[in-house]
Amino acid sequence: MNRKLNLGWLGALGLCVALSAMAQDKPGDFKSLVPLSLSGEGPWYRLELPLAVQLRASQTDLRDIRVFNAAGEPQAYALVRQQAQTTEQRSFSEVKWFPLYGSAQTGDGAPGVRVQATTNGTLVEVQPSTRREDEGALRGWLLDASAIKAPLQQLVLDWTSERDGFQRFSIEASDDLQHWQAWGEGQVARLSFADERIEQHEVALPGQSARYLRLLWNTPQAAPQLTSARLQSSTTSSLPSPLVWSQPLAGSSARTGEYTWQLPMGLNVERVRVALRQANSLAPATLYGRRESSLPWQALSRGLLYRLTQNGQDVQQNELQLPGQTVQQLKLVVDPRGGGLGSEAPSLEFAVRSTQLVFLARGEGPYTLALGNPTATAANLSLSTLIPDYDPQRLKGLGQARVEEATQAGGLVVSPSAAAASGPDWKKIGLWAVLLLGVLALAGMAFSLLRKPVAKS
Repeated sequence: MNRKLNLGWLGALGLCVALSAMAQDKPGDFKSLVPLSLSGEGPWYRLELPLAVQLRASQTDLRDIRVFNAAGEPQAYALVRQQAQTTEQRSFSEVKWFPLYGSAQTGDGAPGVRVQATTNGTLVEVQPSTRREDEGALRGWLLDASAIKAPLQQLVLDWTSERDGFQRFSIEASDDLQHWQAWGEGQVARLSFADERIEQHEVALPGQSARYLRLLWNTPQAAPQLTSARLQSSTTSSLPSPLVWSQPLAGSSARTGEYTWQLPMGLNVERVRVALRQANSLAPATLYGRRESSLPWQALSRGLLYRLTQNGQDVQQNELQLPGQTVQQLKLVVDPRGGGLGSEAPSLEFAVRSTQLVFLARGEGPYTLALGNPTATAANLSLSTLIPDYDPQRLKGLGQARVEEATQAGGLVVSPSAAAASGPDWKKIGLWAVLLLGVLALAGMAFSLLRKPVAKS
């Protein structure tokens, strides 16, 4: 009997799970609905989420954000947190090369040289330390990279065809021609077989900067005569992702020189802008932050805020950089020796990294963005799942979705009360009715089994 009861309860639990899986989010489950306008080619659309709209969410990670079509059906979507954009620029530079001579019996020892260079380090002449050039063998080559300021990525050599086969050499780098750092081994090749010819001219470098390179052949008598030497360098630049700024936020002041602000929700704030109302304000300040009132304040940034009049113009520095950690309360403490910022708390604007929402339009429009459901679970997909053949360049070519102008201008988003008042959700009521009937049936089965007398053995 106990086994039958356990199976019955497991069945009820399975029924509950199945009904929960069947139930879908509805627009009426969310506190705020924002109408969207679409342009461009679909079926995927990209929406830059305004900060004012993000702040309507009930959860910091935006897990309660949804997109619905006209029939109230949820749309598949992905959230894109903007990352810094890194670009790399590569360039080739022809460089001067100078022969290095040394005795064939010196082995791996580096040949001595006398150099003549300009004030900026460019080599003019390199001579062997021996009196006569013919007293030594060609050991290698000295390359002048002093005009290249970027890290060196690749060396490309060419040489006379008198020396075929493999060419192996060591690579050393220096900035002063006195102290040398080993950069490993290099190998180039020129091979001929029947009518086939194989050539390799490139040698990888460690991606560091150096003014001079020294190439020393492992076998001195095999060192070739160079005809060309080029160095590939690269510069990497990182452009931070764009910031979105809030509307001015009013603050409060409990004591002189201390001002506090309460953010609408926990946010990864990266910059703040303090309104300096009075001219000739000077305020050395420290900004503190915390997640909630029960936690201690943590110093986030220090700086000098000022608004000064110079040559009839206002010159001001009113921004502070933050590390981007999650905070919901901010406190600015001003050094009174600078004169302070007045008795009333100045307004404050804060900035976070922008977020995009990409959704797959299904069904008929208009489409609506929904936010504000504290019980909602995450439903976003990855971009590679939402767009099967996704690549970063394609993101820019997607159709555009925009928040309606009335909402973007700062007005309140559309309330879902009209959608909720249109009538009861009969589908949800029916599902709960089926669930209730199933539980009652199971209870009846259990009661009948309990009343049935136990069979005597």
